[in-house]
Amino acid sequence: MRKTVLKATLMAAMVGGSAESGAADYKKNPFTLVYDGAITRNDAGKVNIHPVSYQLNGLKIAANVYTPAGYDGTKVYPTIVVAHPNGGVKEQVAGLYAQRLAEEGYITITADAAYQGASEGQPRSVDKPANRIEDIHGMADFITQYSGVDRSRLGLLGICGGGGYSLAAAETDKRFKTVATISMFNSGRVRRNGYADSQLDTVQDRLKQAAEARAEEAAGGEVRYSGDANLSDEQIAKLPFALYRQGYEYYWKTHAHPNSTFKYTTSSLLDLMRFDATNQIELIQQPLLMIAGTQADSLYMTEDAFAKATGTQDKELFRIEGATHIETYWVPKYVDAAMGKLKTFYQRTL
Repeated sequence: MRKTVLKATLMAAMVGGSAESGAADYKKNPFTLVYDGAITRNDAGKVNIHPVSYQLNGLKIAANVYTPAGYDGTKVYPTIVVAHPNGGVKEQVAGLYAQRLAEEGYITITADAAYQGASEGQPRSVDKPANRIEDIHGMADFITQYSGVDRSRLGLLGICGGGGYSLAAAETDKRFKTVATISMFNSGRVRRNGYADSQLDTVQDRLKQAAEARAEEAAGGEVRYSGDANLSDEQIAKLPFALYRQGYEYYWKTHAHPNSTFKYTTSSLLDLMRFDATNQIELIQQPLLMIAGTQADSLYMTEDAFAKATGTQDKELFRIEGATHIETYWVPKYVDAAMGKLKTFYQRTL
């Protein structure tokens, strides 16, 4: 195993031009993508995006498939499933990495989680670990039937909360031959203990609130939500953690998308608070790459999971010097650093 540090310096496809830098306004992109360099229309011979949908447990799931330059459905390509962060949607950072990986020759897929984004499911913004893990299995179900996919070379990439759920999915889903995470966020641990384990003394109170919220839902009453806030710039600046301060900036301002929200049903906490992304992590025997920034206040979660992943000796913790959690989503030099490592990792393991 290795530990290294890098000093890092909805509509159908259209025909015509290519990517534009700075396409962070969803209203200016025909696919509502909000990351820099996003595809604006499909060109023959270049990386293309294909909005698709499929059924998963009775719900219609909205996804984007990216195909590499010169894609030919009669040939076979290594393929990567990309799982988005908590509160995120496929048009944000998950789409960025999916597109960048397609530029390296991979077919990629990223989908909105069930009950979230453009995918179906009521009530909205249910955020249960079992659902998020099933979303990843579902992406694998769909993409392995897609023309040109080499089922024997299927990889997985999870970002933030999607990283924690990707670890859980890879424990048992051996269709995934290799797994990587970026800025992994252990949703269960944070919902249970608070960020940086700062709310250990209120666990029982919050569990009681979650149980009350579920009871109200079951009785046909109001659906309660947690995590939703309308904060001023001054309030955001006073938040104690960089992840939250920069997260509000990313999700509400620079890379905002109407389908993206911080909120989740309070009743989801009954499931979230008994979940842990590292439970049974020793079942991962596949090659494992975990990427995080040295300045990320979430780094402790990646380090903890990495240490517990004892089932594989082919594992690496890759720290990007100077990067915070959210900066790995969009800052070019940090994205390039992560992509450089992902490129060599997937080339070797797929």
